[in-house]
Amino acid sequence: MEFVLLLLMVTACAAITQDLCGKMFTFPQESNTAYVKLTPERVDFGAITVCLRTITDLNRNHGLFSLSAPSDSNAFLIFKPTADGIQIYVLGQKETFGGEDYKVNTWHSICSTWDSVTGVAQLWLDNKPFIRKYVGGARIRNPSIVLGQEQDSHGGGFDKTQSFVGMISDVHMWDYTLSACEIQEYVDELNFTPGNVLNWKALDYTTYGRVLTELKTICSCTE
Repeated sequence: MEFVLLLLMVTACAAITQDLCGKMFTFPQESNTAYVKLTPERVDFGAITVCLRTITDLNRNHGLFSLSAPSDSNAFLIFKPTADGIQIYVLGQKETFGGEDYKVNTWHSICSTWDSVTGVAQLWLDNKPFIRKYVGGARIRNPSIVLGQEQDSHGGGFDKTQSFVGMISDVHMWDYTLSACEIQEYVDELNFTPGNVLNWKALDYTTYGRVLTELKTICSCTE
């Protein structure tokens, strides 16, 4: 028992709230143990916008943003499959947004919106908006939000063959759908309203396993 407690202390950094402007999370190797758990400011959503920047050299399946609920492990998931396209899951239902220019070893800005009233989701990759697609869904409550892994159960069920290897930065989440102009401001690194659920400049998070918090190789945080 003492060994287990010691192991947990070694592999998990205590939850902190920090301004991560100019910084990034680095996931340097494939594993089912390295991830960042994010603590949201709100826990009940009828709409969602998520924006983040990523860079990777992966050509296999990997999760980019994983939000699970007690009722559904894929309550809101941004997922890059091996095949062409980026997938958005809402309460287990998915749509694939194809024809994207998702180059490896390149920083990409990725945003996704969803509204439970219309059931419609949309994806932006860099400056490119994709067509709007119906995914349906009801309200999402009591989320577990993870970077670096894809949740197959609420808060766990990680598979290293779906883990993220690379860097993630500038993560924001809102409990409403941003307009196209607001998303453009995020992509272009202009002044924008920070996320009211997750705010990269005041992020409450815990790291587990081999995850590094480092200075970004390219500055992209608006003061």
